[in-house]
Amino acid sequence: MIDFDSKARRWDSNPVFVERARKIAEAIHRRVALDRNMSALDYGCGTGLLSFPLKDVLGRITLKDSSAGMLEVLREKIAEQNVSNMTVRQADLTAEPLPDERYDLIYSAMTLHHIPDTDKILQVFHALLNPDGHLCIADLDAEDGSFHGPEIEVHHGFDRAALTAKAERAGFTDIRFDTVFEIVKETEAGVRAYPVFLLTARRA
Repeated sequence: MIDFDSKARRWDSNPVFVERARKIAEAIHRRVALDRNMSALDYGCGTGLLSFPLKDVLGRITLKDSSAGMLEVLREKIAEQNVSNMTVRQADLTAEPLPDERYDLIYSAMTLHHIPDTDKILQVFHALLNPDGHLCIADLDAEDGSFHGPEIEVHHGFDRAALTAKAERAGFTDIRFDTVFEIVKETEAGVRAYPVFLLTARRA
């Protein structure tokens, strides 16, 4: 288990995290017709790196994460920048009752591989979307486990065909994938590049 609370204060100082979020935000903007009337959920939001590039083209944004440390940094950023359309809530959608609110857009970056039950969270996302709402998930393509290492229990990325099937079973349609970023890391076997996809889908 990764201790995200302890990493929160240093998170935004990593240029790879900042650039990755920027690229994912650009890809979401290309794939979804965003406008200021849309309500959005950023799940696994961390310090909000993905939402800040999107805040001026969306309406109300709810940012949820289970890490109190990440959310503390996020609240400080919102206050410093005087952002008025972001609401922060600590939450774990896999362990709590379904909330009442509904959204036109749900997006999430590098969170899915940390969630044990992929099918369940996709069903939750589907339930939280308004009809014709959009889902955008950025995460790793299938890898051999070297990205996090053997001591971290996470999904080793995702096979696109298998994830498509899961999204379809959850009720999504118009499922598309784009490669939007590449994370280059030093591993025991040497330098390696890990592609990051953006899945976009629609609630029928």
